[in-house]
Order: sequence, then C-alpha cells, then structure tokens
Amino acid sequence: MLRSLSCFIFSILFSVSSYANTAFRQLNINEAGSRSLDIAIWYPTDETGSPETVGDNIVFYGTSVLRNAAPQEGEHPLLLLSHGYGGNWRNLNWLAKEMAVQGYIVAAVDHPGTTTFNKLPQDAKQLWRRPQDLQRAMVKIITTPSLAGKVDAQRIAAVGHSLGGWTVLKLAGARFDTARFQNDCLAHARLSACQLIQALGIDEAAGQLGADEAEAKIKAVVSLDLGLARGFTPESLSQIAVPVMIMTPQTDSDELPTALESGYLAEYIPADIKRVGSVEGATHFSFMQQCKPGARELIAEQEPGEEIVCQDGGTRSRAAIHRQLARDISSFLNQALDFQPLPGGNQSGSYR
Repeated sequence: MLRSLSCFIFSILFSVSSYANTAFRQLNINEAGSRSLDIAIWYPTDETGSPETVGDNIVFYGTSVLRNAAPQEGEHPLLLLSHGYGGNWRNLNWLAKEMAVQGYIVAAVDHPGTTTFNKLPQDAKQLWRRPQDLQRAMVKIITTPSLAGKVDAQRIAAVGHSLGGWTVLKLAGARFDTARFQNDCLAHARLSACQLIQALGIDEAAGQLGADEAEAKIKAVVSLDLGLARGFTPESLSQIAVPVMIMTPQTDSDELPTALESGYLAEYIPADIKRVGSVEGATHFSFMQQCKPGARELIAEQEPGEEIVCQDGGTRSRAAIHRQLARDISSFLNQALDFQPLPGGNQSGSYR
C-alpha cells in the first residue's frame, strides 16, 4: 500500500459469532541482534466455540476466528504475507482466512518502518530487512509447532501486495540493483516507487539491497500489483525457478503503471513458471481488506485524499474482486505446492 492512514482507523472492535474453524494468534519475536517483529497467524483448528472478529474497525471488515485455539493435527502448508508501504497485517486478512480454511497456516508480518504502527525513518531505511522479516517468521513457526501446527516444509509460499510484492520476489531470487533503479527513475520520475528512494534508504544501502535473499524453502510466490520492480536485474528475474503469479488491477495508474512494474516482471520471468492475470474492476487498493459502508466518507472527512483506499475501479464490488482473487490465488498455490485443500474451503465465499 502506497498511502498511509492515520492510526485512528485501526482501533480494533470485537464482535461475537457462533462458530469458526479458523484459529488466530498474535506474537512478537525479538531475538538478540534483530529487530522486533509483530506477527499475526491464522491456522486451522478443530475447536469450536464463540469466536471474535479480529482486524475489524470503523473502516475495514475483519475476520472471524477462535483466538489462541489448539492447532489442527497433521502437517500444513505455510503461507507468508507481506503488506505494502504504510500497511499492516490486516490488509490481506481476507486471503489469510480463506487459505486457513483450506488447511494453510498463514503468517502476516508488520514490517518495521513501513507499517502503520511503526513509521520510524531509521527502520524504513532498512528495506533489505523486509525479506528477512518473512524468513524470521517462517523459522519461528516451523520450529514452534505449538503456535499454529506442524509445517510441511516442502509446501511454503509467499504473497505480497505492492512493496510486499517486491519483498516476496526477493525471496524467489530476484536481485535488486540500486544504481539501476535510481538511473531508471530519471526517466520515470512519476512512479510512486521513485518518490521513496530516500525514505527507503535505496540511495544508502547498495550492498544490503543487492544481496541474494533467495530462500530455498519458498516454493511459490504471488505478487499483487508490486512496486520497485524496475530495480530487479533482468538476469536475476530470468533465473527464478519457482512458480510466480503476477496479478495486476484492471484500472491502471500513473503512479504504478502495469507496463512498468508488473509488466517488467512478466517480461523477464521465464514463461513456463509464471502466470499473469488482470483483475476486472480492481484498483491498486482493491487487494486490501473490504471497506465498510460509509468508510470513504469517514476517511475523506478525517484524512482528505486517503479515501482512495476504498475506491475500486468499476461496478464490481470489492467482495466480488476478492472472490475471484481467492479462487485464482488458491488454485495457483495449491497446484504449485501440490496440495489438496481441506473440504469446505471458501471458493465462492462468505465475502460481503
């Protein structure tokens, strides 16, 4: 996500339902020598009871879960989620719930410096740590099965939106060249990514950002309208060996033009491992969670201009957009990971 919202919209409201088979827990990891990470985890459970709605507030819908329930027995695929610039773990909650229902353990990280809850400039300038954040979450969940269940180490994937798309491509083996990116921005100064060179420390961290962050345990990645793509070297993109899904919104923008961002990936990633799709009626922000009735007006009153996060690209609702995305992404991941989802997965959905 390329725009931040004020923290006023993220005060959590809880509600009670009658049943859920998706569990949820939050944790913080803070090993010596590493930055503190807040992580949200959705996972399958056989427990029943009265769940609460998490990630819900006056603007966005949350997901219904059983907090801290016992994990389901057996091995499960692991899906890592990475939010966009200024976003947080709630942004892909709709996808997290869908994949947990199918049998996945899903973990979303709040990336320090580029999350709603931590905008410290010194953390934002450590862009190279974003892929490491996902790796640290992965290791924690794998080595602590009591948290969310046992992970099938051969079935691990990652999904990222906007700057999160850049993050998961790094884990797939893409290499970032800061000089290439900054030179390209001379010709494409209108790109949102080019406005973040100083904020993200791209002009200061050539060595760290150019490092190989490929993670062998990651078997598939999904990019949702990513930014900063043009800093990836064509050579590294051509050598990616895991399946990649590249999803773009139908409604293009001058800030994140498909041809110069996702289209750049599609040009160089090998044809036999990539899947490219355009989402009818979607804008860049349609990949985020669903807005409640009246949310646009509320945001416009409090933060004029930020109501764009609730704007989609046509007559199609965000609920319908999410239904398509859930089908496409789960089909891609299940095939890439050779995974048979649990019966009862939400293929047509309880989306609003």
